[in-house]
Amino acid sequence: MNAKDAIQNALTSTQHLLGWYISDLSDTDLLVRPVPGANHIAWQLGHLILSEADLVRQQIPSAAYPELPAGFIERHKRDAAADESVKGYATKDEYLQLFNQIRQATLTALANLADADLDKPTTGQIARFAPTVGALLILVSNHTLMHAGQFTVVRRKLGKPVLF
Repeated sequence: MNAKDAIQNALTSTQHLLGWYISDLSDTDLLVRPVPGANHIAWQLGHLILSEADLVRQQIPSAAYPELPAGFIERHKRDAAADESVKGYATKDEYLQLFNQIRQATLTALANLADADLDKPTTGQIARFAPTVGALLILVSNHTLMHAGQFTVVRRKLGKPVLF
């Protein structure tokens, strides 16, 4: 296995895990906050979609991502997380479709890189956390895993079975 294979494996495994963790949740379940002030799953899904496309495009300008629905960016910005309104969020199926499209675009961007591209330094604030393009792509995978872990708290609150 080479570095690109390992990164692809990380990206696809966290993609599957995210889908599994929300597979038995309803659209209404996505809006449950585990505790007051915590982000619900719907906002977190939108955040993952936005941040993945943004982070990768900043460092791999040739990466092509699908256009997001009107109002999606505004609804899922950081300052919108605390909004108690449940209006304007997508359905679980819409989030999954968008997430999978975004992840496929990231996988395509990875496939189009030369091995040496993974060692290119990143620029801007993200360089503190991910100093190379390869590290950035692992960060994208880990970011998904971190949020999926937060979904488990909502799953417990809702009485859903432990999955992993």
